[in-house]
Amino acid sequence: MLKFLQRIGKSLMLPIACLPIAGIMLRIGQPDVINALSFIPFLKTILPFFASAGGALFDNLPLLFAIGVSVGLSDDQNGAAGLAGVITYLTLTNVTKQYWSMNYTPEVAATLKISFLGGILAGVIGGLSYNKFRGVKLPDSLAFFGGRRFVPIMAGLIAFIVAIPLGMIWPSIQNALSGASAGIAGMGAIGVALFGIFNRLLIPIGLHHVLNSFFWFQLGEFNGVTGDLSRFFQGDPNAGHFMAGFFPVMMFGMPAIALAIYFAAKKEKKKEVAGMLISIALTAFLTGVTEPLEFLFIFLSPFLLVAHALLTGLSCFIVDTMGVLHGFTFSAGFIDYALNFNLATKPLLILIIGLIIGALYFVIFLTLIKKLNLPTPGREEDDDDEFTENESLNSGNDNVYAKYIEYLGGKENILKVDNCATRLRLEVKDSALVEDKKLKSVGARGVVRLDKSSVQVIVGTNVEFVADGIKDLMRNKQK
Repeated sequence: MLKFLQRIGKSLMLPIACLPIAGIMLRIGQPDVINALSFIPFLKTILPFFASAGGALFDNLPLLFAIGVSVGLSDDQNGAAGLAGVITYLTLTNVTKQYWSMNYTPEVAATLKISFLGGILAGVIGGLSYNKFRGVKLPDSLAFFGGRRFVPIMAGLIAFIVAIPLGMIWPSIQNALSGASAGIAGMGAIGVALFGIFNRLLIPIGLHHVLNSFFWFQLGEFNGVTGDLSRFFQGDPNAGHFMAGFFPVMMFGMPAIALAIYFAAKKEKKKEVAGMLISIALTAFLTGVTEPLEFLFIFLSPFLLVAHALLTGLSCFIVDTMGVLHGFTFSAGFIDYALNFNLATKPLLILIIGLIIGALYFVIFLTLIKKLNLPTPGREEDDDDEFTENESLNSGNDNVYAKYIEYLGGKENILKVDNCATRLRLEVKDSALVEDKKLKSVGARGVVRLDKSSVQVIVGTNVEFVADGIKDLMRNKQK
């Protein structure tokens, strides 16, 4: 179940990665931007079309999630799985709407929608259907419909069978979700703080995306859209509670952690780690992608992970208590902060709170690292540097990917290669054969062993190139 939830969480990153450009287009097409640029007639005419283009993605997020999860759960990420997800979602949506229209008043039926969670369910059905039926062979007279062509047929049939029971129970589920939403919202700043704490605590196993999805895409409703993120960009004056508190953490807290790691490093190694820390701290500040930095420390000591989670919760609590509301399309970095500044409530307070949170992060992390004598980058014993190589991840050549394969135990040990935003996700025969130190020597940030057959290698934002390089090299060797 843990692996399954992780794969769903990872799969959600594919459609979520589409949101930054959609958010930019949606933002620059808003009335305040249009009015500000009204002295340029051409822009005043063309900008509303940008809003329509950006809104197209936000309006169809459940469908995008169905595609992303279908492809993510499929064994080989084939496009047929995505098609199965689309067919499943459309079938679920239309059949459930028909059931509700026959059994509820038009007013009640109009309020019922399977929405984001329906997209997830459609993705699960589509992905698992692909894995189950892609190899089915039919009699010669029906052979055209066999193999991958059989997948969307079966996915649609399964969706039809599932749709009516889903339509029967969905009103109760939706009412329960509404009750949970109201309960969390009723907790005020305490609820926001708890969300921030659990968000960071789930980072090591990659399940934070599942948690995020409920709050950002399902919680509450405004003008027909649900979720704190979607409602914020729809103009809901009460949206942004579950996003604003992350800006001080990612824009100030994460760079402060990098600074603490630098000051804690041995004098002779400061210069060596400075370049790496500057790069990943700048990435966190600008884009809000924090995993490359977080995986430098969260497995060294539970104290650092707990401290990170509690400080995130504190940031969320302070921001919400001060009445600050802000939102993002991708993550809480400076780009989203600046882009959505005019949509936010009291956004300047984020900078002041951020300086306080950043100072706390620096002092607490520097103290813990030194007091607990943790081997953060630059503090390792000399024998930890046993493996040093001239090759680097940035060189992007087959020699680097070949070494990844070798250090993962060889191609015979690698059963499956996948990736999320910053991590290689691997199924191997024996995780004990994976060589952590050697992987770090070619650019990896860390290694996570979930069990004997599941391994994650933290690489960074260029992980997709590494995954593709490994896959290409393994395919060539097998020919």
